[in-house]
Amino acid sequence: MVNTRKNLSAYTGTPPSDDQADRSIVGGPLYAKADVLAVLTQGESSVVPWTCKCKDDVLRLALDADDLRALVKEAVQGGRYVQSEWCVQQPNGPWAACDAYQLFRSEWVQAAHKNMRFEYYVKFAMGRTGKLLLLVSCHLSQDRG
Repeated sequence: MVNTRKNLSAYTGTPPSDDQADRSIVGGPLYAKADVLAVLTQGESSVVPWTCKCKDDVLRLALDADDLRALVKEAVQGGRYVQSEWCVQQPNGPWAACDAYQLFRSEWVQAAHKNMRFEYYVKFAMGRTGKLLLLVSCHLSQDRG
């Protein structure tokens, strides 16, 4: 079977075909920390929520462009790399090869009047041009699913 799925990421592999259930990519992380950090310095539009679920999560968490860049930066600098995998934007593509990170961060919670520790999962791909990060997933641990 010929695979005609479009890969929008800088990773040069081929997205999985319909008969491949496993979307994992071994040997990650796929994107060097220095390359990701360099993209983050390019301004507000350097990180783009790419999937509908990610856009919903960003809105629910009330994250702006600066927050997204800070979250990705913290993830690659101090988070734990979890895995790399192929992600699809919507049924029938396009696809991107993504790195996933787990991050614990302390945040002020007004209702509790104290800092609390939150566990985030951040998954992203570097766009083909290397000048954009496609944010596939950005949610708290209890929002997994």
